[in-house]
Amino acid sequence: MEKIAKFFKVSPEQYSGDINEVLLPKRATSGSAGYDFFAPCDIIFKPGETKKIETGIRAKMADGYVLMLFPRSGLGFKYRFMLDNTVGIIDSDYYYSDNEGHIMTKLTNHSDKEIIINKGTGFIQGVFVPFGITEDDDATGVRNGGFGSTTKK
Repeated sequence: MEKIAKFFKVSPEQYSGDINEVLLPKRATSGSAGYDFFAPCDIIFKPGETKKIETGIRAKMADGYVLMLFPRSGLGFKYRFMLDNTVGIIDSDYYYSDNEGHIMTKLTNHSDKEIIINKGTGFIQGVFVPFGITEDDDATGVRNGGFGSTTKK
């Protein structure tokens, strides 16, 4: 299996909590496609509640790859727990942005039950996926921001 990426913690200046408490993502088994991202603190989602979660993590990956984020299967299945943008897309050049490529998620509990995610528990998973470009691609822009930065002028 080709190794194409590495996770790092962001600097303490980019994270509002204790960066020393942040765990790097890991796969649970050798056959797992997804890297589990662990809750940096206890998080409680009331029914219908939405929260933005800082992971304290950044990902450096080879060109031609994207990191796709999904909720952990059990949380999505049991509680209709979803990323607000349905699938998070972390581009390879995000690592070099002005926020150090800090991966953040926005999640909503669409169930009628409270969800408690204990610190250190996997809550989202990331999968590295190769992608292609068109033959006539001429993208030359340079990223310097986070969410939606490529459409901001």
